[in-house]
Amino acid sequence: MPETMGNDTQTNINKKGKSLGKQLNAWLHLWLGLTSGIIVLIVSITGCIFVFQKEINEWVHHDELFVTAHHTPTLPLSVLQEKAQVALGKEYPIRSVFTYRTPDRAWEFLSYAEGDENALTIFGATAYYKAAYVDPYTGNVTAVHDLKRDFFVIVKYLHWSLLLNTKYGQPIVGWATFIFVILLITGLILWWPKKWTKKTREQSFKIKWSGNFKRVNYDLHNVLGFYALLIALVLALTGMVWAFKWFQATVYVVASRSITPPQHKEVQSDTLALPPAGTNPLDVAYATAVQQFPNAKRIGVYATPNNNTATISMSAYWGKETYYDRDDLQFDQHSGKLLLHETAKDRNAGEQLIGMNYDIHVGAIAGLPGKILAFFASLICASLPVTGFLVWWNKGRKDKSSQHHRKRKQGQMGSKLYVDNKGGLTTNVPPVRNN
Repeated sequence: MPETMGNDTQTNINKKGKSLGKQLNAWLHLWLGLTSGIIVLIVSITGCIFVFQKEINEWVHHDELFVTAHHTPTLPLSVLQEKAQVALGKEYPIRSVFTYRTPDRAWEFLSYAEGDENALTIFGATAYYKAAYVDPYTGNVTAVHDLKRDFFVIVKYLHWSLLLNTKYGQPIVGWATFIFVILLITGLILWWPKKWTKKTREQSFKIKWSGNFKRVNYDLHNVLGFYALLIALVLALTGMVWAFKWFQATVYVVASRSITPPQHKEVQSDTLALPPAGTNPLDVAYATAVQQFPNAKRIGVYATPNNNTATISMSAYWGKETYYDRDDLQFDQHSGKLLLHETAKDRNAGEQLIGMNYDIHVGAIAGLPGKILAFFASLICASLPVTGFLVWWNKGRKDKSSQHHRKRKQGQMGSKLYVDNKGGLTTNVPPVRNN
């Protein structure tokens, strides 16, 4: 800001009665918004698109993701995994599996590996990311997708790190999100009326659609920003949980009321154990999970063991789309015996809140209404940098126009009537004094 301020500007400030704190708040809101606006726009619009990715994918790829329901048992998981592995190719080992308890869903087999850790973009940092979808009754592979080039995966990467390698892009997104939180707070201060009257209530809570473009744009920024404030804060703060380890640790400490990291029982596979004759340990483990959790909506199988003492990990999810409400299981990789069962009660409040983070961030924790709210809140967040920029741009043009008008008016005043030395009138310049 300039060191000195013109008399007109100072007079305007005095008339408006703005304190130094309010001036600083307005200055922060303006310049932080201008510096972070592009990133906030990208992150918000991609989040808006991603909210309904499940529904859109199931509609677009319906014939690949859904199968004809049968009343016969599904094939063993090990058999289906072998068929999926053949379809993917042995150079793309399967890392995780999602099985669905609804009888008309294809099962999903995923293969993923990291690439160059120093690559600039997420595409270089990801070696491959593929999925095979298999009919659990027949073993037919319904589709093989290269998820590295999938539309919604690219949208997610754009949202996550601007398509940059996570270690480069995530801090940029994280700090832009942090600035956005400040913008929401300073925006609320700017929005708050000095006096609550009928007129100020209408201006604060209603959009004047009958006004000119500048007025409508201002109301879109001011009014919609207020209505989306709380949900926008939730979306921003849950995003910061991933971006900053210190923030995640803070959330954990506040929720758990403890600075001690969680302790969980560790188990290992028995290298001398053997499965029942004629069975596969993976099938034994999966059958146990299905038997114990017949009402689970999905069962995830994670990371094929890479040493003799590692376990087979599974999670039984109780929601169709959420991840926080689950039971975690670990099985002996040699015998398929259940070694450990953890429920939500075994996690402290900090772990539970961190586990809910994704479901809160996308709105899925509240079902379809939550996703709708997340969609519209993200859409409004995407509009705020645009409408805010237009408010600033139009104000700058108005100030220049006002300045030009004042100069012109002063010029006209300079040619007004003056009294000459003889008591007469002149319309040109002030009379010259005779010495």
